[in-house]
Amino acid sequence: MDMVPLLAFPIGLIAIYFALFHAEYLLISLFFFTPISVNIEEWTDGFGLFIPTEPLLFGLMILLVWRSILTKTFPSYLLKNLIVISLISYLSVVFLTSVLSVRPLVSFKFLLAKLWFIIPIIGFGTKVFENKKNIKTALWLFSIGIIISIIYTVTHHAMYRFGEKESHWVMSPIFKDHTIYGAMVAFTLPILVALYFYRKHSLLLSMIILLLVGINLTGLYFSYTRAAWLSIFAALVVWGLIHFRIKFSYLLAIALIGIGAVLFNWNDISYAMSKNKKEHTTEDFGERLQSATNVTTDASNLERINRWSCAIQMFEEKPWTGFGPGTYAFEYAPFQRPENLTIISTNFGDGGNAHSEYLSALSETGIFGLLTFIFFVSMIFYKGITLYYQLEEKDSKILVLALILSLTTYFVHAFLNNYLDTDKAAVPVFGACAMFIALEHMEVRSKK
Repeated sequence: MDMVPLLAFPIGLIAIYFALFHAEYLLISLFFFTPISVNIEEWTDGFGLFIPTEPLLFGLMILLVWRSILTKTFPSYLLKNLIVISLISYLSVVFLTSVLSVRPLVSFKFLLAKLWFIIPIIGFGTKVFENKKNIKTALWLFSIGIIISIIYTVTHHAMYRFGEKESHWVMSPIFKDHTIYGAMVAFTLPILVALYFYRKHSLLLSMIILLLVGINLTGLYFSYTRAAWLSIFAALVVWGLIHFRIKFSYLLAIALIGIGAVLFNWNDISYAMSKNKKEHTTEDFGERLQSATNVTTDASNLERINRWSCAIQMFEEKPWTGFGPGTYAFEYAPFQRPENLTIISTNFGDGGNAHSEYLSALSETGIFGLLTFIFFVSMIFYKGITLYYQLEEKDSKILVLALILSLTTYFVHAFLNNYLDTDKAAVPVFGACAMFIALEHMEVRSKK
């Protein structure tokens, strides 16, 4: 550990040089570093920070804000884009609810963390991605970073004969647990497939990409992450809907029926929680997939319902403002009902958060926080899908479709987990948004 300051100094100087003179290279490099960044929380007294990504993002944010005061730094067309408009509306609610938070310091720290992802990646990244080569480079770097993390994890996992229990932590310290690891491995799969079909490759490069796809699928399988597996099936469904141009009204009807079915059966689901407290552990793909589709089968799924129930009760107590951004882990414990507790329940928030991006927004920022977050997610897919239909160049369409499907895997996964406050999810998700915005701007400009 004594060598860390000595190593950090020259690395810091290099980062400062690139930030000042080649900020675009530093931004693109973040796509490689994100999948292999390390959380120093394991070596500090509860201080969590992903190295090197979060310090680089924070530094870039400060630099870009300072530059914007002196000169035009951010593209003017940003404020006209629906993705940015929806994101600003969501951040406005986050700011207001931070002011009214039960823990203002926690909430403003949460807001600051959001900004150090959004300002560099969307504010500056959009300008960087106006060069289409930078999009391809960023996707390649992110994919390579994920492959490195998969090789590390699978190799480590093999030492324990691919045991299911060990799968929960063998990716540490790169990923916190198998759920975020599985989510990002699933996110990368459509990108790798797109890179295979993107232009004509040499036989050697084609074989290398197929090998990377194989490594990705291996990592996905041995992640034992049911939500990640299901998110791939959801992405295939979305691909079919886009390919066959299914009307949006049909999709809305299906979504409303699904939500209605959950609400109608909520009492049965809650009752089942008290009937099954066992923790389900199996390495069989079929059994785990069946478990994922039946929320009443094991303690892992039941604990999610426990957390969801707490989030809903928190919303009922503070429906308009929520408890404050980032406060769920500190406030949910009193809302746990004895009959809902499982063998893996905890009062300290160390077993995960609200286990849902949507319910997390609802409990922490109230009804307007949830609505603006859904508005943001809707605009991502609306702009992505409309851009796909507008584009005429095959290669650009392939990349956009891959990003839509990758985002589908995350936002489907987001019903069961929430990771958008970490670099692992924020960089690729907001990066995809920046790519959509840049590609749309280039398409509009080319037609003028």
